[in-house]
Amino acid sequence: MTQTSHDTFAAFVGIDGADAKHDGCLQTAGSTKRECFQLAHTPEAIDAWVTTLRTRFNGQPEAICLELTKGPIVSALRTYDFLVLFPLNPLTLARYREAFTPSRAKDDPTDAALQLELLRTHRDKLQPLNPQSPTMRALAQLVEHRRRVVGDQVRITNRLTRTLKNSFPHVLHWFQEKDTAIFCDFLRRWPTLKAVQLARRSTLETFFREHHVRYADVIAQRIQAIKSATPLTTDDGVIAPNALLVQALVAQLRVTLQAIADFDTAIAQRAQSHPDFPLFQALPGAGPVFAPRLLVAFGEQRDRYASAADLQKYAGIAPVTERSGKKSWVHWRLQCPKFLRQTFVAWAAESTRHSFWAQVYYQQQRDKGKAHQAAVRALAFTWIRILSRCWQDRTPYDASVYLQALKRRSAPLLHNVAH
Repeated sequence: MTQTSHDTFAAFVGIDGADAKHDGCLQTAGSTKRECFQLAHTPEAIDAWVTTLRTRFNGQPEAICLELTKGPIVSALRTYDFLVLFPLNPLTLARYREAFTPSRAKDDPTDAALQLELLRTHRDKLQPLNPQSPTMRALAQLVEHRRRVVGDQVRITNRLTRTLKNSFPHVLHWFQEKDTAIFCDFLRRWPTLKAVQLARRSTLETFFREHHVRYADVIAQRIQAIKSATPLTTDDGVIAPNALLVQALVAQLRVTLQAIADFDTAIAQRAQSHPDFPLFQALPGAGPVFAPRLLVAFGEQRDRYASAADLQKYAGIAPVTERSGKKSWVHWRLQCPKFLRQTFVAWAAESTRHSFWAQVYYQQQRDKGKAHQAAVRALAFTWIRILSRCWQDRTPYDASVYLQALKRRSAPLLHNVAH
């Protein structure tokens, strides 16, 4: 979407979104009069309002300012080609409001008017919303949803572990991995030590073989451990309620594990069909989890970032320097897309296990006295600079090319790699 001048827009609108209704403020081009309105959050009401605008202004372009880049109202308005959406950082609006309202009084109609004012007076600082392709937008949501479901899995597993420690701690030693089908099925069938000790040896052997435990000695050791285990308690007042909770949590965990598998399938299908995916698929440590996330992090709009530094700042990887008088201090960036930052930081940490120079660089940072997270962010900072060039040039990453560049610059890292 190209930039549009003030003269091109027939009207300017500020919308303060909410769940049930939206407050708005409209100003026609060439007029100082403002019209305040309320818009119910229903597809019918939104369509009727947009139809009124189309008729009133003969389908000419109209600029709309919102505090959102995604969400129901954004999705609804984006379907109309004559509306140009300008997303506004909520912090920008908050600071603008506080500049003229020291009491910090806040009201939705007032915020809508302030958004309109920002759109009218500082339009050169705002960028119109330029959505990526449906495939990329779907992939972006899929990887974020998957990460949240993984968080659910961790919470359920932790709660299940705490519950088992109260009545059936033995199973935590028999199965080291808790996010597996065999662990869930075992507890669903035998939620207490007494229940599994009453099971026949042949039943247990069949269960383990059905869950792909092929070694007879491993099966024999597990069965022996089951039969010889001493109960933590025989108090039914403790065992019965915990057994019921275990079964409830196991059912949740099983559904969550299946959901993660479904997300992995959907993500793989969409990511592999994208022409830029090979650039990230071969990165050290990327794998099926981080490669799609890195693809989403860079996107497909190569004019979005003027340089690697822009992405480093936007992702919250680049530190912030503040100066006042003779004082100067550096701190990490607080305002940034958290999921994007977590993508780069988590992958950078994983890359130290697959890239020799990345491991050396990380250790070099630790030797300077930096904490683990600071060292990983420093590595992520370097990785973004490397990947930005690969992404812009559509050239796959090659470690030898990077090492040759270090050699030409006589970088200290190369000396450490050589040793």
